[in-house]
Amino acid sequence: MKPKVVVLDYGSGNLRSAERAVARAGADVTVTSDMDAALAADGLVVPGVGAFAACMAGLRAVRGEQIIGRRLAGGRPVLGICVGMQILFEKGVEHGVTTEGCAEWPGVVDRLNAPVLPHMGWNTVEAPAGSVLFGGLDAGTRFYFVHSYAARTWELPPGRLTPPLVTWAEHGDRFVAAVENGALCATQFHPEKSGDAGAHLLHNWLTTL
Repeated sequence: MKPKVVVLDYGSGNLRSAERAVARAGADVTVTSDMDAALAADGLVVPGVGAFAACMAGLRAVRGEQIIGRRLAGGRPVLGICVGMQILFEKGVEHGVTTEGCAEWPGVVDRLNAPVLPHMGWNTVEAPAGSVLFGGLDAGTRFYFVHSYAARTWELPPGRLTPPLVTWAEHGDRFVAAVENGALCATQFHPEKSGDAGAHLLHNWLTTL
């Protein structure tokens, strides 16, 4: 039986491309903002594009931060994508304005120091040993990024005995490209735009549901 996945509709992200990509990877996918459906699904995908503050406003409007928190409290898988990853950190800083995030992880998302922004196009990542998301993918595999902001440091979440697996990439600065933290996973790049590599990663995530 296919796992049931909800792509959370909170007014941000490439909802249909995420829906199609997760379906191709082997899931039964619904796009909705319904809280009960999002809580009941085997997996929840939280996409996101644009500004951190706008994404957080949209997320709060559908009680998305509560959905994420309740799922994680019960060990239910969540996958954040692009700004859907960024809002999992404590806060985002854009144009001098600080916005509180979901605070699932400590740390700040801010502007990359790079000669060209946005960071747009294909880039390699440095995945750690033991990664499930990147299992079966070569070290030189490229993924598709579109962003100007990122988490550039990583702090161990308080009270966590098992350190999360953190994947890094570089564009001017070194930045967090993906995190695997128990039930909570996220990618700064877009798996749904990353061709076969993205499809493989999404399939790997589905195997954890």
